[in-house]
Amino acid sequence: MSIYDYKVKQIDGKMQNIAKYRGKVLLIVNTATHCGFTPQYEGLEKLYEKYHQDGLEILDFPCNQFANQAPESNEEIAKICALRYKTTFETFAKIDVNGKNADPLYKYLKKQKGGLLSAIKWNFTKFLVDRDGKVVKRFASNVEPDKIEADIKKLL
Repeated sequence: MSIYDYKVKQIDGKMQNIAKYRGKVLLIVNTATHCGFTPQYEGLEKLYEKYHQDGLEILDFPCNQFANQAPESNEEIAKICALRYKTTFETFAKIDVNGKNADPLYKYLKKQKGGLLSAIKWNFTKFLVDRDGKVVKRFASNVEPDKIEADIKKLL
């Protein structure tokens, strides 16, 4: 399996194939609107604005598995992100990243970087994927987006 074999649910409930992003550098993040790390949305948006034209895509997957920090509906989360943090990258439907209901994409990401049993520890864990679809790095929640910039630039 490749990352491009997975489909994810958009805000509107329609399925989208990750293959849409083939040839792009991806930063895949599980997020929450009421987390101590939520201000990272601003840093993520800065990266997106700076490198989107060069091929960076940020895929935002809200997750309510950590202390009920993303309780809103999918539509409300997208609105909060756009209005409060001015995000322009794509926010997908809420998912689980751990447990028996974990989204298949996240099962794959964890298997690639950290092993199958390596659970996501908190919101704003980030996975960096190169243009060929290889998961090259995993960053913990406390790693600010600007600390990832050099790794992104190397892949662009």
